[in-house]
Formats: sequence, C-alpha cells, structure tokens
Amino acid sequence: MLERKAENEIKSWIHKGNTALLVSGARQVGKTWSIRRCLEQEGCHYLELNLIQEPELIPVLEHCRSVEDLIINLSAAKNFSFRKGETILFIDEVQELKDIVTRVKFWVDEGSFRYVLSGSLLGIELRSLRSAPVGYLTEVNMFPLDFEEFLTASSVPAETLEHLRDCFHRRKPVKELVHQKMMQHFQRYLVVGGMPAAVQEYVSTGNINQVSIIQRNIIELYKLDFTKYEEQEKKLMLIAIYDQIPSRLLKQNRRFNYSDIKKGLRFERLEDSFLWLSTAGVAIPVYNATEPRVALNQNAKSSLLKLYSSDVGLLTCQYGNAIRMKVLLGDSSVNIGGVYENAVAQELNTHGFPMYFYNSHKVGELDFVIEKGLNVLPIEVKSGKDYYVHSAISKVADNAEYGVQTAYILANCNVSQEGKLCYLPVYLAAFIRDDVQLPILQPLQ
Repeated sequence: MLERKAENEIKSWIHKGNTALLVSGARQVGKTWSIRRCLEQEGCHYLELNLIQEPELIPVLEHCRSVEDLIINLSAAKNFSFRKGETILFIDEVQELKDIVTRVKFWVDEGSFRYVLSGSLLGIELRSLRSAPVGYLTEVNMFPLDFEEFLTASSVPAETLEHLRDCFHRRKPVKELVHQKMMQHFQRYLVVGGMPAAVQEYVSTGNINQVSIIQRNIIELYKLDFTKYEEQEKKLMLIAIYDQIPSRLLKQNRRFNYSDIKKGLRFERLEDSFLWLSTAGVAIPVYNATEPRVALNQNAKSSLLKLYSSDVGLLTCQYGNAIRMKVLLGDSSVNIGGVYENAVAQELNTHGFPMYFYNSHKVGELDFVIEKGLNVLPIEVKSGKDYYVHSAISKVADNAEYGVQTAYILANCNVSQEGKLCYLPVYLAAFIRDDVQLPILQPLQ
C-alpha cells in the first residue's frame, strides 16, 4: 500500500476544513485512490460520483437549482441516503461539469454538506475552478511519487530516511553502505518513476516489463486526452512537443528547439501549447533567467526554455529497453545527464519550486536556479565522474552581485563541502525544500 504525503493534507481538511476541497493533478497520479482511502480511513459518510464513468449524472447536477434538488436527485439516482452535517459528496472528474465555480460557491454557502472535487488538469475547464473566491476552495495538487515516497514504498526503513535527511541538513557524508544502496534505488527510480500503478507493480513483482506496459498505456492515455480536449491543429502540436522531450534531453544543448517541430516555427505559435502541457501536469517547463539573482521571475525569458517530463519513468520508457537497462546497471557508456536532470526537475517541481536555468557566453550554463529562502540557489546536475568540473557554477557563486550563499552540485558522489560549493548525492534532491516562513506580525500600536 503506497503512502502519499498529500494524504496528510486531505485528512487535515476532513477534520477541520470548512471549504470545498479540490484535489488536482495529471491523470494516473493517484488522486481518486488517495481521496477514497482517506475518506474510508477517517470513517466518513460519503457518496462518490465519477463524471466520466457516469456521464448521465452531469445533467442531473446541471439542472439542480438548489442543494435540496441536488440531494433529492442524487439520492434517487444512487439509492443513497444523505445525512445533513455529516455526508461528504466526492465528485471525481469534475472538469466535465460546466460552471463548477458558481456551483461550488453556492454549495459551500448553503452549508448542509461538504464537498471533495477531483479532476485532471488535462480537462482545461478545471483551470477556472482556481478562480473560486477565497474562502470557498482549498486545493491540494498531487504529483507522481517523489523519491522519498518511492523509498518508503520500497520498504526503506524510516531510520534510514532520517539518516539521509540528517546528512543533507548537517552536510555530513552518508554512510557508505547506505550511499551505495541509495544509488541503486535511484537508478531504479529513473526507470520505474513515480506513477502509482507502475510503482505498485514494481514493489509487488519487480517485473520491469509489466512496469513498461503500464507506462506505455499512461503515455497513450495522455495523448488521447490531447485529442479529446483540444482542436485538431493544436492537438497535433501537443503530441509533437511531448514526443520531442526525450530526444531533446539526450542532446548536449537541452533547450527546446522549435524547428524540431517544424522548420521556421516561432515561439509565439507554441507558447499556448507549452502552457497547456504544464497546466495539464504532463510536462515541466524551465525558463531562462537573464540574471541569477533574487526575483528570478522578473528576469525570466519565456521564449527560451527546457522541457522535462512530469515523470522520469515515463521519460525513460520512451527511450526503449536498451537505454533503460544501461540506466538500471549504472552503465556510464550512455549519456544520461538529461535523465538525471529530469529526476531533479521532477523533485523540485513537486516541492513547489519555480525553476529557471541561466546561460551566458562568459559564464556558461547552470542547469537550475531556484529561490530558496531569501537567496538564489544555483544547482548543477552531473551524471558522470567529472562532477568536479563546473566552471559556470563556481563563477556565479563567486560573483558578489548575485549574493549566492551556497550552490549545489548533485552527482554520483557523497556529501562534501568546498567553500560555497556543496557536493551532494543526486538522490538528496529529495530533501531540497523551502522551509523559510514569513513572520506573523502583530498590529502596530
């Protein structure tokens, strides 16, 4: 049974939430399963609807003029008895229901019942739900399993995870036996990824062939959704961009090349498609920052970007068995720097970091620049043995104008520190989080 961090937020809402709850994310990341499990574990009285599996319920919901109509109609349609003040109505695939924002506000105001909504951002209609007035909606965004969740699913003891966390925060080497084991887990994570069905197959059977079948089915499901929600010209563009991600990440220059889609194509024709894939949760864009300094979003150049897969297992599945086997064996004969970068991008994205890259002719290129706490944090990702070669990150760290306090080099190494440069095993990206809290201010007298 997979443990998901998002379930803590769902349970917190069950106990003390007074808004509607929206659990969003790409398809197949485990939203429905986690919601259902939380409701059952907490002993909730609930009714579950799925608007894709039960499309006949959509007009039932659309024609209800009051909560009383809603309850009477659903009671009859589902042979279910509502309990005022107790029942939670769980509506899955809610993107199929038009005008959901207006309905949520009305339902919450009426106050007799509580509501959990879940949907895939592949249903772009769900975007508007985030515009619900403050106080009516709480959102939990789910992602594929991050590496820490993968380790827990792989039966890594809590004491080992605490040792890793301690090594990250105190900048001390991981015990060598643990380090070697974690590198093996990381190599497997690059192939299995974090899609719950794939992880469950891996931990249950270890059968990577079956994992690959699950992953290919998810990829095809994503492409089917592209065609479902977008017009003909745009859906072809979405598929073309999505299919370019793996090959682009194998190149030395991982910046997205628009001419790979169509010769002479300009960014303006693709901008909406990049945003769509990002909002859908199936791709992670990393934009260029013209300066590696605080307020990175003010220095962003959206026409220059790198694009990563939302799940590293889906990425390596697209490469085929030969490369996947080399990844599993840690074979250095193939350049998997882009795969390592994808795993790090996935981790940072899950932890809520907006990501950028930096490039200049004088300095070179930084794989990632994020804001952590009150400072910028440059990050370089290395998959080979030459991780001590990093002129770009050294130059940025040494430039007083940028105010860099520390810089991370993530590689197949153990923990060590040289001035501002901190070398970390790539798997410790799992513990990069922004834990700085803004103060609570008292009223001025």
